[in-house]
Amino acid sequence: MEDEKKDEKKGEGDEIALKPKMSLLNGITVIVGSIIGSGIFVSPAGVLLHTGSVNLSLIVWTISGVFSMVGAYCYAELGTMIRKSGADYAYIMETFGPFWAFVRLWIECMIVRPCSQAIVALTFSVYVMKPFFPECQPPDDAARLLAACCILILTVINCYDVKWATRVQDVFTYAKLLALFVIIGSGAYQLINGHTEHFTFMNTNTQVTSIALSFYSGLFAYNGWNYLNFIIEELKDPVRNLPLAIAISCTLVTIVYVFTNVAFYTTLSPAEVLGSEAVAVSFANKLFGPLAWTIPVFVALSTFGAVNGILLTSSRLFYAGALHGQMPELLTMIQSKRLTPTPAVIAMAILSMLYLTSSNIFALINYVGFATWLSIGASVLCLPWLRWKQPNLERPIKVNLIWPILYLLATVFVTAVPMIASPVETGIGLLMILTSVPVYLVCCMWKQKPRWFVACTLCITSAMQKVFVVVGKAKTAQL
Repeated sequence: MEDEKKDEKKGEGDEIALKPKMSLLNGITVIVGSIIGSGIFVSPAGVLLHTGSVNLSLIVWTISGVFSMVGAYCYAELGTMIRKSGADYAYIMETFGPFWAFVRLWIECMIVRPCSQAIVALTFSVYVMKPFFPECQPPDDAARLLAACCILILTVINCYDVKWATRVQDVFTYAKLLALFVIIGSGAYQLINGHTEHFTFMNTNTQVTSIALSFYSGLFAYNGWNYLNFIIEELKDPVRNLPLAIAISCTLVTIVYVFTNVAFYTTLSPAEVLGSEAVAVSFANKLFGPLAWTIPVFVALSTFGAVNGILLTSSRLFYAGALHGQMPELLTMIQSKRLTPTPAVIAMAILSMLYLTSSNIFALINYVGFATWLSIGASVLCLPWLRWKQPNLERPIKVNLIWPILYLLATVFVTAVPMIASPVETGIGLLMILTSVPVYLVCCMWKQKPRWFVACTLCITSAMQKVFVVVGKAKTAQL
């Protein structure tokens, strides 16, 4: 109680800022909750399509997990060395300067994050309604409306309190792990009964381009392992908790993903997996009988937690960009009572709901998929670059340079080879990235803007401050 009273009676010297409220367990559930969304329930078909055989697809799932763990290990050094919210953006800003940082920010904030959140929210709504429409697809408009409601509810929670947001993340992470453990347990029972006929290398596709494309589906399911770095300022004892949270969560997710795929193939043939839009539902229909409806419910819980994880971490990316003057000043501001980045959370929610108006969101994700991994590779490149340029920086965790080198070589493989295999999608993705250049020139480099423009901006910022009761990194005495 005394601590709460002290918080309420902030002195003139107390600054409003994001506070470290997240424990190690919260950190683990943020990563696990962000990774395990809709990917594991839809990506098995994508991996199998390009590998051709069950055994090779399981190898791709395992390598994708190891690839993510190596990247996360490199991020542990970067995160404890550069302790700023924004993760990739903060690392690239520190290493390569504002232009390349803005390109990374643009890709992530305007396309990848809101688009991904819209897809996961739509998946949530489809699976919520699936028990009511067992013989057909749920109505498209109803799915979009429910997805928007999902985003709005989580926006309110994230604006109200970080503890509430992390509590939601904890609960739904446990729910999704329970669902996956039920699937894994059922698969183990099938294995004991000798259902191993599908585990072969038959029909293996040996083309390098196809194998590289299979990693896109696998890595999409693992996407989210770097999300904790985006909120490092809110993590207690980051030097200890960041690497521990990364190691525990990435290992757990890799084991769960591989075993879940093994479970699927004990019951479903490769043809059935390729013909299914939702592999987990096909698995449940074949094995659980009248209880098959439980799997869509658990998938809905899984995706609800994933939407929360994306919203919780992505809003901090807006916040970090605004602190460097590369986003509107309003996004730097924090709610004076709740100490949450309310304007940034709301901006992310609005962008996500705009993507709900599009019916071709999956194509957008495919177009920028290579750019996502390319930009994460650029972040990992910061590690050896800073070792060379700034060897005296404090490094609480020091990674052996063999790991970032291996990661960068793997990144070249999973980005360059698919560029050869699908040049049209790559070209569209590059055009999307290039739109960041004129935006940077006009909004960031052009300093002598007209007075009317500056006055309008200040007026809008002031009005929004009053609506949301937010302040910048200023003293409370200025309120």
